[in-house]
Amino acid sequence: MALDTLEVGTVPWTIKGELILNCNCTVFCPCVVSLGQHPPTEGYCQAWAGVRIDEGQYGDEDISGLNVGLMLEIPGLMGRGNWKAAAYIDDRATDAAYDGLVNIFSGAARGTTGLFSVLVSEFLGAERAPVVFETEGKARRLMVGKKIQGEVVPVEGHKGEDIVVTNTQYWMGPDITVATATRGRVRAFGRVWDFDGRSAEICQIDWQGPR
Repeated sequence: MALDTLEVGTVPWTIKGELILNCNCTVFCPCVVSLGQHPPTEGYCQAWAGVRIDEGQYGDEDISGLNVGLMLEIPGLMGRGNWKAAAYIDDRATDAAYDGLVNIFSGAARGTTGLFSVLVSEFLGAERAPVVFETEGKARRLMVGKKIQGEVVPVEGHKGEDIVVTNTQYWMGPDITVATATRGRVRAFGRVWDFDGRSAEICQIDWQGPR
């Protein structure tokens, strides 16, 4: 069935890949283990995130190989809402893929990201952009032109292995690799953020909707 004949929120979708996130928390984000019941270390959250889609579908539209950049602003406890968010969609996306990704990352498509439709009070917008997600060794980089330029690396643990918080109920996924930003710069929507050395996360994602 053609996507344009299906109501948004009823289209089946899947995303498998990796998400990286860097926020203004001075140490590892409390939201992962408190599930948003503990405030960010600075009392509020400012963050950028990148999603690499290794395999994905929105209805019959293939979204594999595309990248998405996000900007998030949360005034206090995660669960209290009043978020502001913006999305940068890979400029290689077809029109159908672009629309599908906007629906997914605005929460309109329901499913794993459906909480955005409840928690985000102001969706600042979505736009096409060259969104580059690179991996070099253990470092992950997200570049959205000059708007988001970030790099995160895992925090080294015992015997040089990654520190991983496992078996969580965090919405992104159960296993979160503790990381830090070697570069975290946002210049978008009137925001000027620099989060070098601040908290970061790496998560393998397996999302779906609409349920």
